[in-house]
Amino acid sequence: MGNAAVAKAYEDIIAAIAVLNSVLNGAGGSGSEVSSEADPLRGLEDTCLDILSGAAGVEARMAALKALAAVKYADTAQAVASPCASAQAQEMAVTAEVACALTIGERAASALLNQSQLLTTALPLTLSALQEGTISWQHARAMVDEAATLDPDGAAALEAHFLDPDAPNAAGGCPAGEMPASRFRHRARTWRERHHTESIEKRHAKGVLDRRVEYAPDQDGMAWLSAYLPADQAAAIWNRTTAIARGLQGPDEPLTLTQLRADIFAAALLGGGNPAEHDPGQVPPPRTLVMVTVPVFSLLGATEEPAMLDGYGPIPASMARDLVANGADSFYRVLVDPRDGAPLEIGRANYRLTTAMRNWLRLRDGKCPFPGCSNHSLDNEADHILAWDKGGTTGVSNLGQPCPKHHRLRHTSAWQPTPATKNEPPGWISPTGRHYKSEHQDWEPPHWPPEPNLEASRNGRLLPARREGCGDPDFVHIGLSLGENGVERFLHSTA
Repeated sequence: MGNAAVAKAYEDIIAAIAVLNSVLNGAGGSGSEVSSEADPLRGLEDTCLDILSGAAGVEARMAALKALAAVKYADTAQAVASPCASAQAQEMAVTAEVACALTIGERAASALLNQSQLLTTALPLTLSALQEGTISWQHARAMVDEAATLDPDGAAALEAHFLDPDAPNAAGGCPAGEMPASRFRHRARTWRERHHTESIEKRHAKGVLDRRVEYAPDQDGMAWLSAYLPADQAAAIWNRTTAIARGLQGPDEPLTLTQLRADIFAAALLGGGNPAEHDPGQVPPPRTLVMVTVPVFSLLGATEEPAMLDGYGPIPASMARDLVANGADSFYRVLVDPRDGAPLEIGRANYRLTTAMRNWLRLRDGKCPFPGCSNHSLDNEADHILAWDKGGTTGVSNLGQPCPKHHRLRHTSAWQPTPATKNEPPGWISPTGRHYKSEHQDWEPPHWPPEPNLEASRNGRLLPARREGCGDPDFVHIGLSLGENGVERFLHSTA
């Protein structure tokens, strides 16, 4: 290295890593300074986890440093470049140099430069969090990807929502850096869909034109078959294959859930039916189990606020209305707080949940509450946090809905859920005693139509009307009346 200060700094970093390696290697020995005299194995556990969490913070800081160095190099190279060099040639030269320095491909180097440029120029809160080690590079990439299609004000609002605790609309629940990057990407995408300056209806219409099926050969006589479809169709296909696969599982079934899904998918496409009999432009609405939360104003067409498709996220209001009109077999009304959109508590004295309670629980959690799990609500199982035989009640505050895997983990290991609330699912305590927060829904107040003083029609479609002296609306729909302090949402499922 040409810069002595840089060389010395990296020597110190390498030396520090050597110290951590020696601590880790010595932690299992009889003379370990880090092992607890009372419980050496517990001390070894704590040492390993401390090193892992510390490494994550260091990796984040190094990622921020790498991004800053890449942008600074690109700016410096441009400043010293020959005036005769074209912009394209200069960009190619910079990309090639970064690729060689990092020993990566030029496509990866180009992506790094583009992400670093946006990160360092338009997302100061994200860069700061990365430098502080509170989010990872994967979190920062998710923020960059979602902000890239927003205007400057939208990008600033996006990162403030997740990274500024003092923002007027700060995100609730698990902080961004304390959830896996894949889950943060889902949360950021959901916010972007809700707040994009171009309506989701228009963007969805463009996306539908790009629907396609792709085929890619792979190694060992295998291949990939993937489809780019409207979300309701894709979710219905996934839910149906999962439900059938779960039904086939048992003590005598050697195949895994993943293998069963693949076999069911192939059998469904190859096992029967004549594709020529179907109009390729007319795909029937999904009849398998799909759950979508629809704000009542959107359901009635008074607003275009997105609905939420379970296991996916925001979908156009028109898609939700089509599901309700063409495929709904049941409705469940849910009272939500008009201040923040969160569902309100219900309870029951009996052990077994009613269907309405189970759907309410799904609405609260949105997915399996175990940290990092993305298993969707319809495939999860209700579970009493404090067991019924130990005095636990069957109310939302004492219920979780872990997926089958994490339900088994809870009852076959020392992992235990923490208390829940009416708005927040349970967190978890690991066998080592560490507490991990659960991600939960990022509720927002419902949208109001442009003219709220609408009169009820005589055909059964009753629209909201504001009462004199009431701060909150009274909603009525098809003879179902809710109180003055709530806003109605519908949980819809098709089977």
